[in-house]
Parts: sequence; C-alpha cells; structure tokens
Amino acid sequence: MPQEYKRINRRDFTRAAAAAAGVLGARQLSAAEKPEAGPKIGLYSITYLAVWYRGDALTLEQVIDRAKKFGYDGVEVDGKRPHGDPLDMPAWKCRDLRRYAESQGIDLYAVAANNDFSSPVPEHREAAILYMRELLRMTADMQIKLVRVFCAWPGVTTLPDGGGRYDVARNIWAAAHQDFSDERTWDWCREGLKEVSRYAADHDITLALQNHPPVIHGYRDVLRMIKEVAAPNLKVCFDARLEHEMKPEDVLRATHEIGALQVLNHFGNEYDEVNGQIVRKNEELAAPQVGGLLDIGYQGYMGFELCHTLPLVGGHTVGIEFVDKNARLAAKSMRELVAESRKKRAEQPGSRTAILG
Repeated sequence: MPQEYKRINRRDFTRAAAAAAGVLGARQLSAAEKPEAGPKIGLYSITYLAVWYRGDALTLEQVIDRAKKFGYDGVEVDGKRPHGDPLDMPAWKCRDLRRYAESQGIDLYAVAANNDFSSPVPEHREAAILYMRELLRMTADMQIKLVRVFCAWPGVTTLPDGGGRYDVARNIWAAAHQDFSDERTWDWCREGLKEVSRYAADHDITLALQNHPPVIHGYRDVLRMIKEVAAPNLKVCFDARLEHEMKPEDVLRATHEIGALQVLNHFGNEYDEVNGQIVRKNEELAAPQVGGLLDIGYQGYMGFELCHTLPLVGGHTVGIEFVDKNARLAAKSMRELVAESRKKRAEQPGSRTAILG
C-alpha cells in the first residue's frame, strides 16, 4: 500500500466516507424527488401598498418578509410610491433590495408599470415614456428581466380613511378621450409601446402587456397589439379575471392561443378557511387557467394581487390583517389548484384533447 494512504486514520476515513455517502445520497434524492416543472407563485406588492385596506403601506423589505412567511417564491414590485417608483430608487438602493431578497430566498421576478400611452395630450404621453425609461433603468439595477405594462392605466384615487376609488380616474380618462376615435387612441398606444420596447431591449428586458382595459378589451387585443408593434421583447401578461365574458372552456382555449407568448400571469381572489379547508370566493376561472398553463408548459410566475374594493367592517374598510389572511391563503390555494390539476391530467391523459376538440 502506498505510504500516503497509510496516513489516513480511522476518524478521517469515517469523515471521508460520510461525505461521499452524503454526495451520493444528495444525487439520489434529487433524482427521486425532483419537483415537477410548472408555475411559480408570486406576490404582487400592490397587495400591501395601502391602496385598498386601512393602514400604512409596507416597505418592500416587509413585503419580501411576508412573501417568505406565506410560502411565495417571489415578489413583483409595483412601480409607484411608496414601493418601486424610480424617483426613489437609485442604483445602490436597487442593489440593496436585491441582496435582501436573495438573503430571504425570495426572487424579485418582475416590476409592474403604471403607464398610460393613450393621452390625447402629447406632453402626457411623453411623460409616460420618460417614466417607463426610468423604470426600466431601475428594473435593470434590480437585476430583473420582466416588466408588466399597460396600454393605458387611468389611475386610482386613495381615500383618507383607507381604501380607494377607480371612478375618479376613469371619468377623467373618458372625458379626455370623448372627441377621439378608438383607433386614434390605439395608434398612440402602439407608438408608445414601440418606443419603450426599444428602451427595454437596451437592458435585455421583456415587456409583458396585460389584458387590461380601457384600450385593451381582452387577450385578442393584446395579441393584435403585439403583432402590430412587432418587437420580439413584447409578450403577454394574462389575467383570466379580466375576461368577464369567458366561461372556463374559453379560458383554456385563450391560454393555448397565447401559448409561448405568455411570460407572466396574474390572479386574485378573496379566501376563507373553514375546518382547514380553503373556501374561494370566486373560483370558476381559476382551475381552467391553471390547467391551461400546465398544458402549455408554462414555468413563469402566477402573481397574486389583492387589488379591488375590500369589505367594510363596522363602517370602516378592513385593515392589514384581512390582507395577511388572503395573501396567506392565496399561496396555499394556488398550490392546491396546481396539484389538483396535475392529478387530473395524470388520471385523464386525453382530457386536453377532449376539451379543445
């Protein structure tokens, strides 16, 4: 036996053998228990922006903490104050936020823009484009590669006693556009998206256009806009809740039609828990949305948002405890839906063909 081998004592041999066994065991474990590829669950920070509940907004660090606590994979940063407005996010702060998220095991996977390219006033459109250029700089500084965009976002009005209103901004938007055709407004949005797509490409960032009114009236409008803009980095953020006329089978068809263009998904709901079982307030479209995503092999994020008028309790808008409950149950509910959908697919391998005809 060579002399160098004789120098290994029993303790060293035991340690080396245990280490080798650990490596082999890890390899066997990863092969045996490798998780199925599929959607990841994200928390959109508008949920904690104090727009709809009574109380203060959380900081982005606190949103990251909530995401970790409730079992989310990542956080989508809303691109406005007090969360992700580029006015407040110099490069050093973006890097610090990225480091903090990584330390908590949370991915910063997207930034959500609040832009409006539809205004009849050129200065307003130019201001929106400038906002987007700065937001893209901020996104790059946070090492994020995805930005959700609108054609037109009228805005929201927050109330002193908590909660918010959509009608004020919607009425202003409608009045501003009353003398202009839908096609003229469409053209303004297309030109804005074309310019911003070029700025995004400079940072290797993908834009995800959401199927959100008022200019967009469903996913087919999104697909039409993407075709007309003809920018390879403009893709789709799909939210089935915004397709108000759709039935479950329509959501499944739409998801297949969007296909590989879908790079982001949004969902939202209210939840309760009764005897350990989650009760979903509105769930008709959730299951087909998940089933469609699994069908197309979607591996991006499904981002939860609590972004609508919330209940009144004792004459006051609910507080952050209501938000916490729903954010916690949303992550659990969506994971259950994904698992249930996988199980059904495994039990009925021909179901996709049957549904799609």
